Amino acid sequence: MRPDASQQPDGPSLDALQITEAECRQCGTLIAGLDGRYACPVCGWVNSWAEGHGILPTGPDDPDTSNRLS
Repeated sequence: MRPDASQQPDGPSLDALQITEAECRQCGTLIAGLDGRYACPVCGWVNSWAEGHGILPTGPDDPDTSNRLS
């Protein structure tokens, strides 16, 4: 069941995110990520943020910005 739209935070729709899969470049494990950004849970390899398929939000556009500790 999907939550009511009035309860969802402002910002990009989660429906726009694409789950992608690739092999870890370090250990070969099949990993999944969002929009081409990956982190391997087996060996810790992480690809560069710039290799993703979409543009990342800026700090002010990030809905979690106000929840971060300074």
